[in-house]
Amino acid sequence: MDIILVPGFWLDASSWADVTPPLTAAGHKVHPLTLPGLESADAPRAGIGLRTHIDAVVEKIDSFDAPAVLVGHSGGGAIIHGAVDARPDRVARAVYVDSGPLGEGGVINDELPADGDEVPLPPWELFEDQDLTDLTDELRAMFRARAIPQPRGVAQDRQQLSDERRFEVPVTIIACEFPSSMLTEMVAGGHPFVAELGRIRQVDYVDLPTGHWPQFTRPSELGAAILAAADRT
Repeated sequence: MDIILVPGFWLDASSWADVTPPLTAAGHKVHPLTLPGLESADAPRAGIGLRTHIDAVVEKIDSFDAPAVLVGHSGGGAIIHGAVDARPDRVARAVYVDSGPLGEGGVINDELPADGDEVPLPPWELFEDQDLTDLTDELRAMFRARAIPQPRGVAQDRQQLSDERRFEVPVTIIACEFPSSMLTEMVAGGHPFVAELGRIRQVDYVDLPTGHWPQFTRPSELGAAILAAADRT
């Protein structure tokens, strides 16, 4: 199958490099994306918003002859959900890596400190302890050296959805910071944070205990989890 890999904030296509080997070994075609404004530290980011990134994913979906699997990490989860809404009949499965579907009117994170048109990677002190689990000093240095400022509009724009067929697309949640048991309890309790997730017809949960960046802290296990989700499809 064609598998589109959408990185989270501050990352480009290369962030998936250690995740893809089991996918390609199994015969899948992987398409890690570098989204607009993330091409380099000097790339222009003015005017780039959430819809820009969703449209980039939709354009990739439209280039295939058959439905694709979408994988979104962190803020990439909101992006792939927008793409599912735009092409519900062209997505075979949506896989959310330490993320989930962002509902109508939601924003990814409008509290991140912005500098003009961009949001630089914040100091580690601004993250929760759970975010940084297993992210060693060496991995932190690597991440910060490669981090690219995120377009501010992507973080702050409101999600706009229109097609309820999005709820028919099967979903896999790869739960990292918080166990799947917590998420299912929140769904059952009607927590607003997971309201959109609670409306999806078929949801599978996979636990991958680590911090917010499993592509760095547990890449092989993440690749195996994505492969299992693709194989279920």
